[in-house]
Amino acid sequence: MTVSTNSPTRRGLHRAWYVAAVAFVAILGSAGFRATPGVLITPLQEEFGWSAGTISLAVSVNLVLYGLTAPFAAALMDRFGMRRVVAVALLLIAAGSGLTVLMTASWQLLLCWGVLVGLGTGSMALVFAATVVDRWFVRHRGLVTGVLTAAGATGQLIFLPVLAQLAQGPGWRFASLTVAVAALAVVPFVWWLLRDRPEDVGTTALGAPAGEVRTEPARTNAALRAVTVLVSAARTRPFWLLAGGFAICGASTNGLVGTHFIPAAHDHGMAEPVAAGLLAIIGIFDIAGTIASGWLSDKIDPKVLLGVYYALRGLSLMVLPSLFAATTEPSMLIFIIFYGLDWVATVPPTVALCRRIYGADGAVVFGWVFGSHQVGAAIAAVGAGLTRDHLGAYDLAWYAAGALCLLAAGMSLAIGHARGR
Repeated sequence: MTVSTNSPTRRGLHRAWYVAAVAFVAILGSAGFRATPGVLITPLQEEFGWSAGTISLAVSVNLVLYGLTAPFAAALMDRFGMRRVVAVALLLIAAGSGLTVLMTASWQLLLCWGVLVGLGTGSMALVFAATVVDRWFVRHRGLVTGVLTAAGATGQLIFLPVLAQLAQGPGWRFASLTVAVAALAVVPFVWWLLRDRPEDVGTTALGAPAGEVRTEPARTNAALRAVTVLVSAARTRPFWLLAGGFAICGASTNGLVGTHFIPAAHDHGMAEPVAAGLLAIIGIFDIAGTIASGWLSDKIDPKVLLGVYYALRGLSLMVLPSLFAATTEPSMLIFIIFYGLDWVATVPPTVALCRRIYGADGAVVFGWVFGSHQVGAAIAAVGAGLTRDHLGAYDLAWYAAGALCLLAAGMSLAIGHARGR
């Protein structure tokens, strides 16, 4: 299709910025559940008597589906459009979170937290941000990727303190319903304002030349395309280095810190709202770190950025057990700030490498790489829970995650400079 217009929405901002704003709100709305497990583990243990391992299993299923749904969601967005896929995903999140208030057995937690919310958040995962950027931006791609990635941290910042207070006050059921309402509230904005492609509104991507010829995606089976891209990418060395590094990224963030930081702090006498507040501070600095990382990804070799990020994260995790033991607020706050700057800073350079190496398949390839991120997160969520059950402390989990991050730094630096096929 040939398009002859590349103007902003008549006057003012280019339409791409409005689409990015709606995507930011949608990702923020789905981020509520990402903040929920760490806040609710202790209340669920107290009410139902479930072990940390049992609850962590439901979180693990959620994390696996959150990742493995992503590549299929990317292909579905090509087939049916972002607007439809994202709206359905938000409805699934609302249903899964809302139905938890009715559960009486651990298998129902597995179904709601694990399956329903896992599928919904997987379709709203970072692959959605990558798809928006690929379709609507030529200029400022790294920066916008950073901003959209930061939406998850912003959601954490907004929801964590609120959910912690609700869980301790009215109860964990009110916290779950809050997440459900937040997800539902975003659906109208997505349906009315999100547009799938620049051509739908008579313009081109921001920074694209006027009259650019744009190839429409093939209307093929979404699952078939996702699997075909995986088979092709799996034959290349960079894919395994990216996937392996991102699996460690997931293990050291969502799986370990995101799920178990609050219970670990509680073990050392810290009140849950205080620990939730510290995680919210991670969210504040994550916003700055991720946006800065996106900006840097437009200027510095992304693999170098990844190597630096993973190395710094590994060192910070290795000192965390001593900070818990010391329980000195200034040193813990320094860790929170430092770790927050690095929390999701790995995403923009990883997206940039997928786009550089795999071209038009970059978004789907990133979906599979992100899938490995969540598999790593799931393993860490269960592993850390079992470590706590059997050893009475999380220390081994922190040290192991730190060592793996140092390994991921080396893997990132080994990624070649191959460009689009």
